[in-house]
Amino acid sequence: MSVYINKTSVFFPNEPVSNDEMETYLGQINGQCSKSKGIVLRNNGIENRFYALNKEGQATHTNAELVATAILKLFETNQNEISEVELLSCGTGTPDQLLPSHAAMVHGLLSQTSEIEVVSNSGSCCSGMHALKYAYLSIKCSEKQKAICTGSERASSILKANLFDEEVKKLELLDENPHVGFEKDFLRWMLSDGAGAFLLEDKKNEQGISLEIEWIELFSFASKKETCMYMGAEKLPDGSINSYQHYSPMEIMQKSILSLKQDIKLLSSNIIELGFNGLKTILDKRGIHVGDIDFFLPHMSSFFFKSKIYEILERNNIKIPYDKWFTNLKTKGNVGAGSIYIMLDELMKSGNLKIGDKILLAVPESSRFSYAFCLLTVC
Repeated sequence: MSVYINKTSVFFPNEPVSNDEMETYLGQINGQCSKSKGIVLRNNGIENRFYALNKEGQATHTNAELVATAILKLFETNQNEISEVELLSCGTGTPDQLLPSHAAMVHGLLSQTSEIEVVSNSGSCCSGMHALKYAYLSIKCSEKQKAICTGSERASSILKANLFDEEVKKLELLDENPHVGFEKDFLRWMLSDGAGAFLLEDKKNEQGISLEIEWIELFSFASKKETCMYMGAEKLPDGSINSYQHYSPMEIMQKSILSLKQDIKLLSSNIIELGFNGLKTILDKRGIHVGDIDFFLPHMSSFFFKSKIYEILERNNIKIPYDKWFTNLKTKGNVGAGSIYIMLDELMKSGNLKIGDKILLAVPESSRFSYAFCLLTVC
């Protein structure tokens, strides 16, 4: 059974936010401009991103609303078609709540659908690819004929300055430097809000192009590597993670336990090496010659990693020339689980694809070093 991506869509909240405007939306910690902001932005190369916030820092959309809007855009030309959908598979790293599940909340906003199967895939960047694989396999085994998968983030709510107020106050009382650590401040300048959606079916489009899913491979190094990016927890000196459930409400605020944090040293020494060595193994196993790939879509959190990816591909004899790379990180920002959806949507609607083109998707996830790769054929 062949499986096709027949429609793609994206939704971004509000207008693009430039680098100079970021602290207008997110606020300044302790009333001071960030010391790391300029350094991080120079390295990541992002010039615009989107926030589900207004300039007063008030929320304008939930994560579920971003996703539901993207899904409805799939059916703009045939609104009745959404009633035929049998499966909703969603991925995100920033759900609006712990319970109910993210996918259930999205489904709750789609009154046009019936009592369908809903699946929530948690994690960070790879959760969107897990959502895609679940939908793909459901059609592949002939259990479903029409499925929606999504990837989204609403990170802005955990990047706001007021989340760190109690931590800064505590530092001041202790006569310590009243600035949050780089592992927290770093990510405030990296992330964007948005959602992407795919419609998968067991038959290709009668008119226009479709993308046949050849294969999807995912693998994790969690059994060998300690946690790199985390939220709702604190990393202990031995590398283990202590859940927010082990802290009092006051400790959660004073340590900003609910903020997103990243071990930068661990990230730099592992994220590219582990995943793209793995790609070499996958291509060999699948009998894919790298010269047959027409478009390479790497999800990157920062342009800092672009040359590093190129170098390791070259070292593994699977070099992909830069003229085959496609990314919109500069204009859309890093949307985590939604980024690969947002890239593929732009490419699919660019007019640059032709029948027979091969598209390689690559999604690294730093949380505990997971990776996803997918090969598509334009048909």
